[in-house]
Amino acid sequence: MENNENTERIVNRYTEKTARAYSGFAMLVVILLMIAVGIGGIVFGIMELVRYAAEMGSEDAVSALGMVLLFGGILVVTAGSILCAGFHVLNPNEALVLTLFGKYYGTLKKDGFYWTNIFCSGINPGSERTGITMGANGSMSYVGGSKKVSLKTMTLNNEKQTVNDERGNPIIIGTIVIWRIVDTTKAVFNVQNYRTFLSTQCDSATRNIARMYPYDLFDEDDQNEKTLRGSSQEIAAMMTKDLQERVSMAGLEILEVRITHLSYAPEIAAAMLQRQQAEAIVAARKKIVEGAVGMVEMALDQLNADQVVELDDERKAAMVSNLLVVLCGSKDAQPVVNSGSIY
Repeated sequence: MENNENTERIVNRYTEKTARAYSGFAMLVVILLMIAVGIGGIVFGIMELVRYAAEMGSEDAVSALGMVLLFGGILVVTAGSILCAGFHVLNPNEALVLTLFGKYYGTLKKDGFYWTNIFCSGINPGSERTGITMGANGSMSYVGGSKKVSLKTMTLNNEKQTVNDERGNPIIIGTIVIWRIVDTTKAVFNVQNYRTFLSTQCDSATRNIARMYPYDLFDEDDQNEKTLRGSSQEIAAMMTKDLQERVSMAGLEILEVRITHLSYAPEIAAAMLQRQQAEAIVAARKKIVEGAVGMVEMALDQLNADQVVELDDERKAAMVSNLLVVLCGSKDAQPVVNSGSIY
């Protein structure tokens, strides 16, 4: 119980909060004014230096005011250029998780143009183009990729995998997962890469559910039993529930799991096909026999009712045998005319 509480405390260590940000347009105006003022200071500083040197009649003469304006302008332009690093543009259904000197600073979720602390950095280890580099001391860092976390509904096409069903038969199953991020802090900080984590947990959930049910039913089975082939919707719903429990710690919401491929593994596919064909042939023959018996019974009843001919037990047995052969045979019957008595 104590270990579970510690795990829950670690998982919920970070609570999503809104990062402190300012209007990007207002800060853009301020920075442009700073750069303009800085450029003006540089220009007036150079003019002051030239004027002072001309008045003093020496090129080595330096005006203190000119130096102040020149270096002040350079500093202001440099500061304005550095402040441009704080601009961020967010599109709809995007979020930006910010850290400040290694600590969680906040999350921006509303679309718009923002300016934040220039020392804040975005982090998104689950970006499709993010690479992981290992440092000499074993530390990991993420390079490349987009720093914005997508909040859109996304699709994971899980590759086909071979699993064993309830009877131990190897089957090949493939799934598609419809998912989205609902808690950016859990997705970014609780797992190393939420896309890889989701794919791994999807494999585990698929194996866990698939081994609980048979691929298909046989004649001796309970016809109300769920199967992977006949109850695909129910099985997919169970996969959705199981996968949601597994990835909740990563701040992900599983909207739907769909089974896209289901078949026997190649090593037993031929044997299972033969069994299915045999069952189909037996079922078809059973239906034919039931129909033939009914037709023979109807023929005998009709002959007796119309009193067309009087048949004793032996003649009835011969007639039944001939009719069954004709009705149940897979080839056309060849008639034989008997002009004599059967006795």
